[in-house]
Amino acid sequence: MTNRERLYLFDTTLRDGAQTAGVDFSVEDKRLIATLLDQLGLDYVEGGYPGANPTDTSFFSERPSLQRAKFTAFGMTKRAGRSASNDPGLAPLLDAPVDAICLVAKSWDFHVKVALGVSNEENLESIADSVKAVAARGREPLIDCEHFFDGYKANPAYAVSCVKTALEAGARWAVLCDTNGGTLPHEVGRIVGELIAQGVPGERLGIHAHNDTEQAVANSLAAVNAGVRQIQGTLNGLGERCGNANLVSLIPTLLLKPEFADRFEIGVSLEGLTGITHVSRTLDEVLNRSPNRYAPYVGESAFASKAGIHVSALLKDPRTYEHVPPESVGNTRRISVSDQAGKSNIVARLEAAGLHVDPQDERIGRLLEVVKEREFLRLFL
Repeated sequence: MTNRERLYLFDTTLRDGAQTAGVDFSVEDKRLIATLLDQLGLDYVEGGYPGANPTDTSFFSERPSLQRAKFTAFGMTKRAGRSASNDPGLAPLLDAPVDAICLVAKSWDFHVKVALGVSNEENLESIADSVKAVAARGREPLIDCEHFFDGYKANPAYAVSCVKTALEAGARWAVLCDTNGGTLPHEVGRIVGELIAQGVPGERLGIHAHNDTEQAVANSLAAVNAGVRQIQGTLNGLGERCGNANLVSLIPTLLLKPEFADRFEIGVSLEGLTGITHVSRTLDEVLNRSPNRYAPYVGESAFASKAGIHVSALLKDPRTYEHVPPESVGNTRRISVSDQAGKSNIVARLEAAGLHVDPQDERIGRLLEVVKEREFLRLFL
């Protein structure tokens, strides 16, 4: 495969993921997860917000040993009425030992008025001055255009002006955020397409989707199809409210589905992909919670079969009921024995235990009947 375009993956597990209810990372947790993300092949690892809390400040006091990912700090653009050099919120970001700084900026005029209480022009000035300050310190500037899609629906010209102002000031990326998570894939595709048609280069645009309508992964893929070239997300879909786009679902899709794999390359290799189940479950272990057994690609049930007719076909050719090989993502096939089972389930489980039997052996049928009877008794007695 040649002439594939590069897609960049930006992980915000340690920042946006830390806003998940019930999730609290220690400094040691952050170092471990940052290392796992770097080894997996992520392009950016956003570590948090230096100066915002003791954990993040401590984490950024000593740079983690990342081999390939750009260590990134998060923060806000400067306040209106202050210079970038005299803004107490911007100073810790500029002093942090990082490769990149991702600044959040309002791109919905409603938020500029209600949340910031400044004029639209003052907000644009803050975006431009902050980006220039980051670049002047030798860091790569990124702008998260907060509420971009809602802002575009309300006032397209102003939302676009926020993106263009950031890029013209020197931002490497302007990231289009569906902050409230209510935008649908067809809307994302249309709006991104309209933005690019106005002269904004797609290779400098990213997507940051929230999952409030269970569309974050779909919205991210729709944005890529429309032209953006950076995806932001989190491991296991962590994030505020309903979470962010799940990189554990997106990465295998980008690598294994021809629609994307034939057109794009990412920093994660096919070999590295075999470790993604381990990475996903390690995060759950760090958080002391049970993995989601129904998670796509990496859950215990992702390649589990219970119905006898399915198992019979799987044993003949796994492609009959598996959309990708489980080993491609470091997972395993699981065959259940229950009242839904057939003889193939019994044979498969015996083979897995090292017991080789003739599928026509009459004892297989008798064993299956015993299983079904006991299942019935368990349920109704």
